[in-house]
Amino acid sequence: MITPGATLPEMVARRAAETPRRTAYVFLDERGAEARVLTYAELHERAAGVAAALPCGPGERALLAFPQCPEFVIAFLGCLYAGVVAVPMNPPRRNRVQEATAAVVADSAPAAVLTLRSSLDALQETLPQVPAWLAVDEVGPAAGAPVARRPGDLAFLQYTSGSTSAPKGVMVSHGNLAANEDMIARAFGHDEGSTVVGWAPFFHDQGLIGNLLQPLWVGAQAIVMSPMAFVRRPLLWPEAVSRYRAHTSGGPNFAFDACVAAAARGPVPTLDLSCWKVAFNGAEPVRPDTVRAFAEAFGPHGFDPAAMHPCYGLAEATLIVTGTGRLRGPRLLLADATALEEGRVAGASARVRELAGSGEVLTGETVRIVDPQTRRPCPPAAVGEVWVSGPAVAQGYWRRPTATAKTFRARIEDETGEYLRTGDLGALVDGELYVVGRLTDVAIIRGRNHHPHDVEHTVATAHPALQPGSGAAFAVPGPDGERLVVVQEVRREHRRSGDPREVAGAVRAALAQEHGLALADLVVTLPGRVPRTSSGKVRRAAAAAIHAAGGFDRWSPPARPVDTAVEEGGPTRIDVEGD
Repeated sequence: MITPGATLPEMVARRAAETPRRTAYVFLDERGAEARVLTYAELHERAAGVAAALPCGPGERALLAFPQCPEFVIAFLGCLYAGVVAVPMNPPRRNRVQEATAAVVADSAPAAVLTLRSSLDALQETLPQVPAWLAVDEVGPAAGAPVARRPGDLAFLQYTSGSTSAPKGVMVSHGNLAANEDMIARAFGHDEGSTVVGWAPFFHDQGLIGNLLQPLWVGAQAIVMSPMAFVRRPLLWPEAVSRYRAHTSGGPNFAFDACVAAAARGPVPTLDLSCWKVAFNGAEPVRPDTVRAFAEAFGPHGFDPAAMHPCYGLAEATLIVTGTGRLRGPRLLLADATALEEGRVAGASARVRELAGSGEVLTGETVRIVDPQTRRPCPPAAVGEVWVSGPAVAQGYWRRPTATAKTFRARIEDETGEYLRTGDLGALVDGELYVVGRLTDVAIIRGRNHHPHDVEHTVATAHPALQPGSGAAFAVPGPDGERLVVVQEVRREHRRSGDPREVAGAVRAALAQEHGLALADLVVTLPGRVPRTSSGKVRRAAAAAIHAAGGFDRWSPPARPVDTAVEEGGPTRIDVEGD
């Protein structure tokens, strides 16, 4: 049972007292075998031990630099128990601090770093500016209770992924967290028996709030995989769902695509997915063809298509804003593509674009579709910016008052109340939210709006040599207005084979047919070249900057041997660029 008005630390301490032997977490290794188990009692005692050992005080920031391990959640709760502001971060790799991680360190001005003993020396060399350190795995359990915190007190900083700008620290209060965890529990139908399986990184809002903290909130059990285990063996994910009879598990759209591709390669382990009631799909645009492909691939293994649960959210709203509803199933809408380019949703005609809904507005939230220029509400079925208000909307950006006022304090013309501007474009149709793109990413070509992820999808599916989900579309200035550029990765298995002219022809034909577009430039590049955030989102602005500097390696496989007696001009050789 959830206590109204309680904070997360209070809920954990209470569950430790009432059900001390109940399993809170099962951590799996890279092969899917159980590596560590934490009970509620052990979790509480270890968190109390960290709270007592922290080298910083209430209100100060502590960086959490961990791999996907039990010590992360122990450290996170230890900070909340002590009133210290937790700052999850993507830990440095190979003694090198990533650009986004360096930005988080500089912005948060931490008083301490919490990590593992095995990482301490290397981290101290790479982050010498931090004054205090604590190896959490060397801290023993202790008796104690969380310090009293009010709903408005700051709990942690959730740094944005940096897909559209430099990472910013979203200030999440204890009240914000409690409100969003309540929303998730109601939308997903969670209770103490609702096992959750997750693999998303803990420094990502979906991994932290959805997979790690939601089970604690309802008193359930969480099964935790590492992101790399999923990347290397995608079918470990549904296998864990089947083995532990999970009620809920999900990820971004690409995760479902990865499972479909792995199942096609085979073999598929013995699975019983009839337990899977909420397969949430969020964090990036939901693709109707992904929804269908996953249901077709895993339906024979007991997966119910109605369990597919598209949802929408963002770190600035703590996590979730809209959801599909338990076993309601996704809503797919055939919309007129020309009307969408003009900013409205209408019935299909000659050119069709299929949209997947992201669910209905959850209880406690208000969502408005607003014209970003006039700040007036859009008429029904019109595309505008998604604005959100409610108790889960965070307090603002850490140490950024101007950005906070612009993003979190927006007002609709002639109305009272403040809203969060999400920067996402969407429409409400019969109560369902359809997200169609990002305000800052829209390319306006000959007076029509084109959303990059639609263009990227068309490009990636135009030829089998291209890697789905690995492209970036963006606009560049031209003499007569904006023109479109696409950078697209080739599949690894086609890196040294294929015909670039054939691929380019297929892409240009597909774009002309589906969108009526011609490209200023198409760059087919090598695997891994399109820049991404730590959570896997494509960084389009960074890709545009690399393109402007001529920094992409173009795919240029070796030419096939030719008969020099027949081929006029003698033999031809094409060098492979890059590594």
